[in-house]
Amino acid sequence: MNRRTFVQHTLAASASLVVTPLLAHAARPDPDPAKLPRWRGFNLLEKFVADVDAWNKPYREQDFEWMAKWGFDFVRLPMSYKCWMKTDDWYRRAKPNRPDETTTKEVDAAVAFGKRYGLHVNLNLHRIQGYCVNPPAEPVSLWTDEKALAAAVWQWRFLAERYKGIPNTQLSFDLVNEPAGVDEPDYVRVVTALVNGIREADPSRLIIADGRQYGTLPVPGLKGLRLGQSTRGYNPMQVSHYQATWVQGVKEWPQPGWPMTVGGQTWDKAKLQRDYIEPWKKLEAEGIGIHVGEWGCYKHTPHAVALRWMEDCLSLWKEAGWGWSLWNFRGDFGILNSGRTDVQYENFKGEKLDRQMLELLRKY
Repeated sequence: MNRRTFVQHTLAASASLVVTPLLAHAARPDPDPAKLPRWRGFNLLEKFVADVDAWNKPYREQDFEWMAKWGFDFVRLPMSYKCWMKTDDWYRRAKPNRPDETTTKEVDAAVAFGKRYGLHVNLNLHRIQGYCVNPPAEPVSLWTDEKALAAAVWQWRFLAERYKGIPNTQLSFDLVNEPAGVDEPDYVRVVTALVNGIREADPSRLIIADGRQYGTLPVPGLKGLRLGQSTRGYNPMQVSHYQATWVQGVKEWPQPGWPMTVGGQTWDKAKLQRDYIEPWKKLEAEGIGIHVGEWGCYKHTPHAVALRWMEDCLSLWKEAGWGWSLWNFRGDFGILNSGRTDVQYENFKGEKLDRQMLELLRKY
């Protein structure tokens, strides 16, 4: 049985397990990259990095079940190619080594869970050959090195071939997580190559591209490629990343409020609308669908402040007609086991549930 047949067989086998969510999938129209559905959900981090001891775990079916139970319909899977590529010498080869099937079958299972519970699954390469927003840096740059680009194109073509035939109602691709330090012409060149590689294998696959500069800037140059675009919801960082040790200058930040003043400038809902909704609405008016692929608030921000800020973000996105996926589901930004010290958690099946945050998300 070849890989594509195996994947399709796995997904088909799940169809008899749960009826109602599958009917919901079937009733949905094919997503239009010019006007993306208002998907709402979460990022799952099992393959976010490739450290086998800490990460690179199988996805948990219960997460998909709980999301569906609570009324969500979207899950984004940020992944590192190193979870299934067991060599560091890809850039010396014309073609990367064969991916590890154990790990890729775990991604297959996540796609099947999405179908089973009626959640759209968005596959994202958080680390792609030649680029990652997080350390360590890749050995060469995706934006300038042709061997890196060839390997990245091969990687996406592999995924496109593997999941060919799965409807766009169930699955989409998000090409490169949070590109930074790249100008628009080089980004457009790389995205064009990746899109062409995917469409050689699967011409109809729904594809989304992150905005430039960590997903914050719209990219008009991608207009002709029939893509959606993904923005972010982390501004101001003084609220969303308070005491996040990986952020430069964070030690000097005062405890945030919301609204708040940063550097003599007032941050409030009106500023979010002006600076982070209106530029993307202009892009949307040109026929490009928008989704907020990541957003959230780190555990050290006072809970009441986090909820006020989150509600302003959520109400703006609802008014704009955009969906979103919280970073993350379980962990420091999430609704489960976040480690916040100022939350009265609810015991939910052995997990610490932030019920107040969950109900806020469900409201929007």
